[in-house]
Amino acid sequence: MLQDRIKITDNYNRPIEYMRLAVTDRCNLRCFYCMPEEGIKYLPKKALLTYEEMERLVRVTSEMGVTKVRITGGEPFVRKGLIEFLERIRANTAIEKINITTNGVLTQQYIPQLKALGITDINLSIDTLDRDRFFKITRRDELPKVLDTLHNMLDEGFRVKINAVVMEGKNTEDIYELAKFTEQHPVEVRFIEEMPFNGEGNHYPVLNWNFKKILEELQQHFPAINKLPTEKAATAIKYQIPGHAGNVGIIAAFSRTFCGTCNRIRLTAQGTLKTCLYDSGVLDLREILRSGADDEVLKTALVGAFKSRAKDGFEAEKNRPQENKVSESMSTIGG
Repeated sequence: MLQDRIKITDNYNRPIEYMRLAVTDRCNLRCFYCMPEEGIKYLPKKALLTYEEMERLVRVTSEMGVTKVRITGGEPFVRKGLIEFLERIRANTAIEKINITTNGVLTQQYIPQLKALGITDINLSIDTLDRDRFFKITRRDELPKVLDTLHNMLDEGFRVKINAVVMEGKNTEDIYELAKFTEQHPVEVRFIEEMPFNGEGNHYPVLNWNFKKILEELQQHFPAINKLPTEKAATAIKYQIPGHAGNVGIIAAFSRTFCGTCNRIRLTAQGTLKTCLYDSGVLDLREILRSGADDEVLKTALVGAFKSRAKDGFEAEKNRPQENKVSESMSTIGG
């Protein structure tokens, strides 16, 4: 029964409440910060979890305290049958919230179905409002389609967050334009420090555009900007620009300032559990599922992984095998 669910915490007493579930490693864009121009070698279909396997993992983790699932990829709408899968996990009453992160290229056609399912919290990845820069960053000319999706979602009452990765020499001039977009539109624009998950490794010897510099840039253009209260387990520090319908946030994804309250786990499309973005994977759930293990065996393995979790992203990175440096594609990890 729902009230009898156990509430799992990790070895630092952080609750495990939120799962980011990648349904595919495939993507229809080729973003500079996510993968090389030639793309990545995608996994064969049999290496990916089936929807039935993912549904089982959602059910089992919900019995252990997970109440929120974010669907990611790759680009989740690239995988066929996604809406039917969402319908099935929506039927799980222990899951209180289902959110989706998407690049918006294929999403517009599904807006009525998402709304009917009550899935109205969407993160759209938009790193610039300039069409030429969008093409240079994503290597695809899809900005008009993405903006149509954004405005359609706003018209339909969706709660939209725009994720913008700040990249030196690529889009720092867009910090102002994206923040200004919140003046007339009730969106949250979240500026994210660039991370080395691009299939290549760090692009820069030093990350100049860290959260402090991003905030300084915002303060320069909007001197009256003020900090909002920080929500429980939030990754973003949020700010309000007086008179704006929306707000802005900064995610210190590389500086890793929010690890102490992290309540998230990640499940890659191939079934690898990551208890931190920066670890190399701590448990092969696909192998356990396909071995015929029952739910109790699965839960025991999950508890073991949660109870040996790294303190923060720096420890998780340090614990990676020497030959396995942080360089995999975010598309493979799950955005």
